[in-house]
Amino acid sequence: MDSQQTFRKGHLPLPGMDDESALGSIETQVAMLIRLGEATRRSSPRPHRALDRAAYVILRLLQESGPQNISAVAHRLNLDGSTVTRQVSAMFRDGLVERHADPDDGRGTVIEATADGLSQVDAVSAARRELYDVVLKDWAPQERRDLASALERFTRDMDSYIKGRGPG
Repeated sequence: MDSQQTFRKGHLPLPGMDDESALGSIETQVAMLIRLGEATRRSSPRPHRALDRAAYVILRLLQESGPQNISAVAHRLNLDGSTVTRQVSAMFRDGLVERHADPDDGRGTVIEATADGLSQVDAVSAARRELYDVVLKDWAPQERRDLASALERFTRDMDSYIKGRGPG
């Protein structure tokens, strides 16, 4: 059974599947996860739709790491600096971030989340957690922890790969 058949029939992959089948299933499931995430955001009432994906990710980074130089944000998110600058300009107009001259590099800009930006990212995060709690209601606590651990490792390894460091 290929990964498309596995998805369509709703069956979970078997623990004994071969590596090629596992990679096919991962590829399909990641694509579906991205699509479902966007569909959830579009079809849900506020606060899910309060922030677009770019604003949410930038605000979460600022929330976790504090004020950042735009080039550091771009590097962390694997984006071009001009892309981040455009996104930050829209966020600035919306009152989600403040911009300051970088004290370490006069050519650069440091961005910081505003209280409104942090409030909105908290609201979106809480709404998503509530949704995931409902979706995962039949999952045992250890299954939830295993999923969290696997997703963290997967995104960390993808980030390392994209930055040319290889996985791990």
